[in-house]
Amino acid sequence: MQRRQFVQTLGAGSAVAGLGGLTGCAGTGGSSAKVVVVGGGYGGATAAKYVRLFSDQGIDVTLIEPNPAFVSCPISNLVIQGSKTIADVTTPYDNLSKRHGVKIVRDTVTSIDADKRTVRLAAGGELPYDRLILSPGVDFMWDTLPSMAKAEAKEKVLHAWKAGAQTVALRKQLEAMPDGGVYAISIPLAPYRCPPGPYERACMVANYFKKAKPKSKVMIFDANDDITSKKGLFMKAWDEHYKGMIEYRPKHKVIDVDAPTNTLKFEFNDDFKAGVANVIPNMRAGEIAVKTGLATANARWCEVDFLTFESKARKNIHVLGDSIQIAAGMPKSGHMANQHGKTCAAAVVSLLQGKEPPQLPIYANTCYSFVTDEDVVHVASVHRYDAEKKTMLPVAGAGGVSSAASELEGRYAHAWARNIWADTLA
Repeated sequence: MQRRQFVQTLGAGSAVAGLGGLTGCAGTGGSSAKVVVVGGGYGGATAAKYVRLFSDQGIDVTLIEPNPAFVSCPISNLVIQGSKTIADVTTPYDNLSKRHGVKIVRDTVTSIDADKRTVRLAAGGELPYDRLILSPGVDFMWDTLPSMAKAEAKEKVLHAWKAGAQTVALRKQLEAMPDGGVYAISIPLAPYRCPPGPYERACMVANYFKKAKPKSKVMIFDANDDITSKKGLFMKAWDEHYKGMIEYRPKHKVIDVDAPTNTLKFEFNDDFKAGVANVIPNMRAGEIAVKTGLATANARWCEVDFLTFESKARKNIHVLGDSIQIAAGMPKSGHMANQHGKTCAAAVVSLLQGKEPPQLPIYANTCYSFVTDEDVVHVASVHRYDAEKKTMLPVAGAGGVSSAASELEGRYAHAWARNIWADTLA
């Protein structure tokens, strides 16, 4: 199979293999089983929809999400670049309820009682569950950046790593910066959400500068020893499109920030003062997962059974997406969270019906990165469950990276976004 054909087969709507044969009502004595899903991102929204689909609407599903609409992190760097608006990457949750019967509660879960199988809401009251699916995304380890503890510091020095208000605010900071100013982005030690994302963002800021502020510069301060994803492709793009505009410095670990002056402070390197500072902190599993005792890997990530995504720490609680301790070669990406959601949904429906979960989940991942406003590169992979090792492993020979950036892959990237948003939310 040629690479182009392979990439097209990895469309966001691709089914997760081995999930068929799940139909009928769940529960005993005619009563409907209850599934509560916490978090309406790529993992949680997909899981909520597919529990309903795989059970022929026989399982009661409630999605708890504080935001009124889904805002996609993938494609959001184009909002920072200026060719997209935040509305372009925003999709309402309406179809989950109208088409699939998912009950949506706009609230936040403050605590989970794993013994009683209830979740407590910030607005008051409790919801019972038979199975709980947590997809809380990531939260930031602010304790590693002491001066960023203050609210005003967080409002001044943005991460924009959760698409939404900060995405728009970072764009405004770039617009307000005078020509000749310096934008500095700091990248945390891996693992973090979306490995190629910071390098794509550097390209998109440079693309904006090239058109609007040609005297300006982009500084990349990477805590890692080297570029963590698509190294050759990003370096080629920097040389071909942004020569002299982007400077990359590895082994630069930020340990604090002086927000009033936009000054980055490093563990072993000299301080750096920027015109616009974009600091991406270290990450861990979402707060509710940590509070519930699910973050058993270095107190940061949640270990799960990869057949079911059930937590290894608590029965009847499943954890998806960026919060989990990933398997070898598995990125923390939106596409991967979508695949987690389907695998988990199939397992949850089977378990509630008293059946064995599917035993051979296979799923794919594709990450597209814009290097100009039109040219795109990708990395793709396929993952299969290994029963002996009890984990997901990359399929040898499947996947790979682009040979070069192209406008054609740009069209694929936009199509991928439309497809995965539909697969998750339509």
